[in-house]
Amino acid sequence: MNVKELKAAFLPIFILAVSSCSSPDATSKKDDSVVGAYEAQLTDAPFVPAAANYKYPEKVIVRLEVVEQVMRLADGVEYNFWTFGGKVPGKFIRVREGDEVEFYLSNHPNNKLPHNIDLHAVTGPGGGAEASMTAPGHTTQFSFKALNPGLYVYHCATAPVGMHIANGMYGLILVESEKGLPAVDKEFYVMQSEFYTKAKFGAAGLTSFDMGKAFNEQPDYVVFNGSVGAQMGEQSMQVKVGETVRLYVGNAGPALTSSFHVIGEIFDRVHIEGGSLINENVATTLIPAGGAAIIEFKCETPGSLTLVDHSIFRAFNKGALAQIKVSGKEDHKVFSGKQKDMVYQPEGSAVQSISKAGKEVPIPEKTLPERNASGKILYAANCAACHQPEGEGLAGVFPPLAKSDYLMALKDKGVSIPLHGLTGKIRVNGKDYDGIMPQMALSNDEIASILTYVRNAWGNKGGLVTAAEVNKSRNGK
Repeated sequence: MNVKELKAAFLPIFILAVSSCSSPDATSKKDDSVVGAYEAQLTDAPFVPAAANYKYPEKVIVRLEVVEQVMRLADGVEYNFWTFGGKVPGKFIRVREGDEVEFYLSNHPNNKLPHNIDLHAVTGPGGGAEASMTAPGHTTQFSFKALNPGLYVYHCATAPVGMHIANGMYGLILVESEKGLPAVDKEFYVMQSEFYTKAKFGAAGLTSFDMGKAFNEQPDYVVFNGSVGAQMGEQSMQVKVGETVRLYVGNAGPALTSSFHVIGEIFDRVHIEGGSLINENVATTLIPAGGAAIIEFKCETPGSLTLVDHSIFRAFNKGALAQIKVSGKEDHKVFSGKQKDMVYQPEGSAVQSISKAGKEVPIPEKTLPERNASGKILYAANCAACHQPEGEGLAGVFPPLAKSDYLMALKDKGVSIPLHGLTGKIRVNGKDYDGIMPQMALSNDEIASILTYVRNAWGNKGGLVTAAEVNKSRNGK
């Protein structure tokens, strides 16, 4: 056999050998098979499962249980929630692009209704809703391929769909790209949603869904992570100065668009609507109902960062507030705090008045611990901006409430101040203040809770303030 004949004979073998030695990345793009299997770690808000540490697609087994149960909506307020996993929002699910997800939906035997799940990450009829309709006491299984990376909402899609969503059936699923996300120090799960209740905001007792308010898109509550104050105070998210943060933020709706903002921070990067498009140096980002966003920033100064829907009455009057507490060393080059305070006295001075609170229905009195708990949240929403989070006040402007000799000496326990306002000179802890405290549009119950909290915090020892005492002062008796 001559050289020419040898080349002709061995060329097909050489080509076959080269093609069989192509890189794993090249073959993985052509092959939809998975290389392993594991059971997904699911987490409750505000926590997020750890990132997947594998390179090639795997089978991910997800098990989610529907539970109908009564839980806290606000202090003294209970609601019959429908949940994915026993909490609102539902469990955070994290998978990887290309994964095959084997999904099991169980409907607890004690539940009264059938439920299903529509995952916006699913390419298929109803996002899985048709395949997952599950009666109480049953488990349904279906599978899907995670084709598109991004952050997606999931929710129940059983009719009436809006009612199932409004009762708490929603969560987030992250389909992480093949390349993964850049490493950060802390990741948190935050979900905004609305509740349409038969009782007004804050009215004590067990309440339920109001279809009329839902039709008109007039929620009584707009909250983060399922209830008023869910991530406030001791439940706030914890970060240190210098750490990078990634927020996975969803908006379950079912009706309102969120104007999501973190007071005291600027977002370095925002994955708009949870997708591949990235915006930078953003203060407020829109998140549609049924949508999500991935938000990243670095914490560069200590203090409390407040998460709000910047449709601002939702934040301070309907509950859309959460906190990130940043601890660490101050950097006065980043933020100095107040450096000067100078007198400014334009002509005219009078007590300002905020519109009067409407007539309220009497509700049961709270105990001292109950008032302290609700007062802490109400204080953060209504008083902390002036009197500061720890009641320290602002020198020469807002008197301190911490260890306040003035407040503790008042015979009416301070009730008249938020009720009727206060103007003129007062002396607090040996220092003079001359300012204006406006009347506040708060209910008797809310004022009682705030004053109880203030009179028992930061070195004060003032006991219980009741709604009846506030009502007596309101009516001049």
